[in-house]
Amino acid sequence: MKNLISFSEYSDDEIKGILDLAIDLKANPEKYSKSLEGKKLYTLFEKTSTRTFLSFTTGITELGGHYFNQKWEDSNFVLGDTVSEVKYLCRNVDIIMARLKKSETTDLFAKNSTVPFINGCDNTFHPCQALADVLTLYEKFGTYNVKLLYIGAKNNVFNSLIELLPRLGGTVYGLTPIVNDMGVDDKFYEDIKAKGGYVEIDAHVSSDEFKELAKTVDAVYTDTWVDMEFFNNPAFAKKKEETVALMSPYQINEDMLEGSKAIVLHDMPMHIGYEISQGIVDKHMDTIIDQAENRRHAEKAVMIKLLSE
Repeated sequence: MKNLISFSEYSDDEIKGILDLAIDLKANPEKYSKSLEGKKLYTLFEKTSTRTFLSFTTGITELGGHYFNQKWEDSNFVLGDTVSEVKYLCRNVDIIMARLKKSETTDLFAKNSTVPFINGCDNTFHPCQALADVLTLYEKFGTYNVKLLYIGAKNNVFNSLIELLPRLGGTVYGLTPIVNDMGVDDKFYEDIKAKGGYVEIDAHVSSDEFKELAKTVDAVYTDTWVDMEFFNNPAFAKKKEETVALMSPYQINEDMLEGSKAIVLHDMPMHIGYEISQGIVDKHMDTIIDQAENRRHAEKAVMIKLLSE
């Protein structure tokens, strides 16, 4: 039995198999309408979400299955032993997806689950988002061999992106002055750089050099500078102010992308006026929504693959 926590336990062929299936699922949804008939998905949310909830629940429904959703605070995970609660879940459903705050909890779920478990996002990895990202790149360019400039924090989205795209032949240029609380250390990044396909950009790059780099890539990707859990939290106001001051020179806006033909990606939710300007959002909205929609197709492929093991 396989889980999806990150891509470290997946071969290149297995990853391409998931993506090929996602492409066919999107093109021929009726062909798969009974693929998971009678299967039950349990979704658990310790972290809030719009896309993760809708993409998984509509996805399992489109495949003929059912879903049962629960918020962390409404469950007995807040009261009882995690291991026994996980084992109980597995007696009732065929597959579990949880969106959790800490990778330690993700690992505990995966270790004790007797049905396939999907990491719907934790502080270290966001594999389903990365699958949707590369699927979008393939749709736009007909290949995974693309150059992508990521601007933002070293976070779960970034970690999964650099884990995945280089293995498919692409290159990620990362401008990441901020490092979020994560379950990986510098060795994780050094190992990926050593394999090729990940280039770290000096945060002191001049604006002119930065604009020239944007002209050489196929896609520019940004994520929220401040974790969504803290964006509107008054206790985090000072840290938010410092973060915004640090990152403001790197906002994706019309001036930064002048002369660039790159598409723009954002995993949402967007904080317009912070990491991205309204004008850029308006220009690239269709692509950003394509990227968000592709979460559903990628996750349907993941569920089919895991349940066919």
